[in-house]
Amino acid sequence: MNIKTISTTPFNDQKPGTSGLRKSVKVFQSPHYLENFVQSIFDTLQCENKTLVVGGDGRYYNRQAIQTILKMAAANGVGRMLVGQGGILSTPAASCVIRENQAFGGIVLSASHNPGGPDGDFGIKYNVTNGGPAPEKITDAIYDRTKTIDSYKILEAADLDLDRPGSFKLAMMDVEVIDPVVPYIKLMESLFDFDRIKDLLTSGKFRMCMDSLHAVTGSYAHAIFEQRLGAPAGTVQNGIPLEDFGGGHPDPNLVYAHDLVEVLYGENAPDFGAASDGDGDRNMILGRHFFVTPSDSLAVLTANAHLVPGYKDGLAGVARSMPTSAACDRVAEKLGIDCYETPTGWKFFGNLLDANKATLCGEESFGTGSNHVREKDGLWAVLFWLNILAVRGESVEQIVRTHWQTYGRNFYSRHDYEEVDAARANEMVERLRSLLPNLKGQQFGNYQVAYSDDFSYTDPVDGSVSQKQGIRIGFTDGSRIVFRLSGTGTKGATLRLYLESYEPDASKHDRDTQEALAPLIAIGEEIAQIRKFTDREAPTVIT
Repeated sequence: MNIKTISTTPFNDQKPGTSGLRKSVKVFQSPHYLENFVQSIFDTLQCENKTLVVGGDGRYYNRQAIQTILKMAAANGVGRMLVGQGGILSTPAASCVIRENQAFGGIVLSASHNPGGPDGDFGIKYNVTNGGPAPEKITDAIYDRTKTIDSYKILEAADLDLDRPGSFKLAMMDVEVIDPVVPYIKLMESLFDFDRIKDLLTSGKFRMCMDSLHAVTGSYAHAIFEQRLGAPAGTVQNGIPLEDFGGGHPDPNLVYAHDLVEVLYGENAPDFGAASDGDGDRNMILGRHFFVTPSDSLAVLTANAHLVPGYKDGLAGVARSMPTSAACDRVAEKLGIDCYETPTGWKFFGNLLDANKATLCGEESFGTGSNHVREKDGLWAVLFWLNILAVRGESVEQIVRTHWQTYGRNFYSRHDYEEVDAARANEMVERLRSLLPNLKGQQFGNYQVAYSDDFSYTDPVDGSVSQKQGIRIGFTDGSRIVFRLSGTGTKGATLRLYLESYEPDASKHDRDTQEALAPLIAIGEEIAQIRKFTDREAPTVIT
């Protein structure tokens, strides 16, 4: 086996976003593209003789990329690589393996909820020793290296057999292919009352449906729900991971998880439904004919955490991304714990979790998690809900409605305008920024602007500052509108419009969400001129 040094030239588009580097598969397959980014990781972080973890969500190009990464790791002196069997590791499971093995870090291959297949998307990110996404100082350093790189190292060797657990040698580097499910189940068993959940799922009085959208959680869901917890065969639907996710869009929302929605809103619907995304870090929760918003889900988990063994001693605090509704803020206030508002991106929660300032975290984009790993975790959220349901003996809808009666309801929605012209979208945002100084005090119908800003976050642990994280317009009644451009897509730009209105009056909680938010939707259009800048009459997705 020989180590080759291959000359290359930099690419100018390898700046990682909040979720790593995401591009189309065809871009990653272009000569030297993947290799440049991986070599930049090794050059920046000095991984010689260290232990690293590698795995991905099983999408198209996952296996080929892992073989390349292994050969480059061996050429760059990495001491040991832990690889998920078949190249598979859900993102939360990768975090679990990094932490359990005290690894130096990990390379996670995923484009999360983006479509897969030869014409789909691919992604790569680096996770650090705590199991979480690399902070900006590291991703910036990796990006700086991609701009100057002139060569990469790779071992000339045959591909390894990743389909069976075992130990291998690649030059001087040890490679261990591990079962991707076992360490994750062990961690879940330490947090949740599996016996009580099993009693619920085998009682004959409760039915659930788990939709893995032909993505990475299929293997985990079959092992946990149907094998370990005794749910009937067929509880997990779309449970075979496929490289193209069965031609679907592995995003757990009301539009793309339509199979699950039809089941939960159909005749003879089960009591509980859940879906996860491409790499297993997101979740959607449904009751019979009832949808739980991610913001409400975080608030309910926070309020009921004492019912779950892993959290029975109380929470250090809770954190939410800025666009997430303030529902959990009211729970935190009642519990007497801190609630932190961070930019979007799970890496911003890492410092809070490591410093024991927060225990639970959540994003409005269907992501929730806790200090058990340093990623959001879809199946963890499903198990958390099942544990609560098993203890309380109530339906999903009853639990949420009781929560609203106690804390009030935050009517909340997100409108996504996908694949819009990036230049026009940025023009719209710059125009909004120019309007911010003059919006305070303005009246829009019955709504008066109390504040308007471009969200800036100062990390309470290390003092780092992140600016321009989303445009907020708040009103005197507590309602608000938020505008953000998302960096998770690979085609054009995605404009996200977030709308929130607080209603303390329980007699008004049954209103339709879009109807309740209609005045704010109109104000958002009036201020931002969304139709003009996006050339869209309506959002692509409403959640």
